[in-house]
Amino acid sequence: MDDTSPPLVIEDLSFKYRAREEWALQHVSFSMDRGELLLLAGASGCGKTTISRCINGLIPRSYRGEMQGSVRVNGQEVREMGLAEVAQVVGTLLQNPDRQIVASTVEGEVAFGPENLGLPPDEIHQRVDEVLDRLKLDHLRGRETYALSGGERQKVALAGVLAMRPSILLLDEPLASLDPAAAQEALALFRRLVDEGVTVIVVEHRVEDVLGMRPDRVMYVSKGIVEYLGPTEGLYEVVNPKEVKLPAEVVMAMARKVGKSAEVAPTPRVEPGANLVQFEDVDYAYGDGPTVLHNVNLSVRKGDVVAVLGPNGAGKSTLVKHAIGLLKPKSGRVLVEGKDTRELTVAEIAHTVGYVFQSPTHMLFAPTVQEELTFGPKNLGYDSEAITASTARSVRALNLTGLEEYPPLSLSFGQQKRLTIACVVAMMSRILAMDEPTAGQDFGNYTSFMNAIVKGGTNGSGSSSGGDSVASEFDAVLFITHDLDLAVLYASKVILLSEGSVAAEGPPEDVLHDLDLLRACHVVPTSLLKENLRLLDKTGRFLPAENLAFVE
Repeated sequence: MDDTSPPLVIEDLSFKYRAREEWALQHVSFSMDRGELLLLAGASGCGKTTISRCINGLIPRSYRGEMQGSVRVNGQEVREMGLAEVAQVVGTLLQNPDRQIVASTVEGEVAFGPENLGLPPDEIHQRVDEVLDRLKLDHLRGRETYALSGGERQKVALAGVLAMRPSILLLDEPLASLDPAAAQEALALFRRLVDEGVTVIVVEHRVEDVLGMRPDRVMYVSKGIVEYLGPTEGLYEVVNPKEVKLPAEVVMAMARKVGKSAEVAPTPRVEPGANLVQFEDVDYAYGDGPTVLHNVNLSVRKGDVVAVLGPNGAGKSTLVKHAIGLLKPKSGRVLVEGKDTRELTVAEIAHTVGYVFQSPTHMLFAPTVQEELTFGPKNLGYDSEAITASTARSVRALNLTGLEEYPPLSLSFGQQKRLTIACVVAMMSRILAMDEPTAGQDFGNYTSFMNAIVKGGTNGSGSSSGGDSVASEFDAVLFITHDLDLAVLYASKVILLSEGSVAAEGPPEDVLHDLDLLRACHVVPTSLLKENLRLLDKTGRFLPAENLAFVE
């Protein structure tokens, strides 16, 4: 190790995966100093994660292909180091914590890395205590990792990385599973680590959140090429706001420069119809554990677009799993089209409610994307003509064209997430339920598929995108999200959960107006929400930033 060398130097790096024809990276060069924070931004599948894999040594060991150029950490060529050696220098938090957590308990997971370094037991205990305290996770110490929420698993995975005390920290979508308040806490922690001398790279689609922690530089990557590397201010000059989510005031200023042709059609509101799913006095607990849902009463009606918000561990996924019959109430009942879920099989409910799990790895298993897409419709008994039509529509709507013959697990996390949504869209259920649909998605991709699912296929300018629309196939859409702006832009109804109970339910303009309640439920107001609330007397409803630009 050379203490005089920069922590990270990348020179003329190019890489092509063995299963792909195109280059994932082309001639990437940059270096980083100690105590520097870099935000790495770009569209899903642009090469951000590939850069991370080259730095932490997973390329070329775990991911095969053609690699050119040089990657050095502390003066050493990564390709010439063992993975264990690299791991002592470079700590990596993966997009999907399920692919990182290996131990059965939280304490065991945090201790796993230091144990593999062969550290003395006293030092291992000291590191575990220190990290759990720093991340405010001591209350989870004895919990089994499988029973944690997605956000809790993400924080535990981060704790395991920090216990190794790396000098370079790679954070690949670290906010994807965190509620807004937990995300702000994580960002503050990353900033402290940088101030203590750790070199940190944050790969993140939630650009606005990361900009709040004052990154030293921003790198913008497009199709494997570095299009921009420099101060934050310069990013706004090169980035398309339809592709990368920027602060609302920045988007509004850009829209005013372009003129009114930049306006975006808001989500159409439909008068709710008959009840499709009804929760009546529902309580639930896992095994002999504490009650997770408390006296839940709510409904999903025809025409609803429902956003479920709340902190990690509030019971959001548990709630939706009751709607699809995976879980049955301990007391009370859940009705799907008037029938008690206790009297229905999961397969029968799937005709009414199709569910996209939070983690793609819980759904993907087929050898090709096309086979993955057809599996659900075949098992629901649809004929081949209907299956061909539905899978073709879902491929277009979810921007997967050209990937039909790829192995699903060779795709980026964001592409895998869109594939899982496409698989459920292809099942032609009456209700589409999605757990964190924007995880791993760049702004352009998620607005595109949400428009196709909710708005009827508008292309971002308010005009129809024709064959990309799948909105007419659903009587209702429900999504769990930590992305508050997703609720602002698309929901007709918001359900706010807190500690397993419904804290508020109603139109987004009503529920999201109470900022004190939001903060109590770990929902942090965004710039888009604040601008909408400021102008609500004039607009009467929530609108995209491009529309707000022309209200005043």
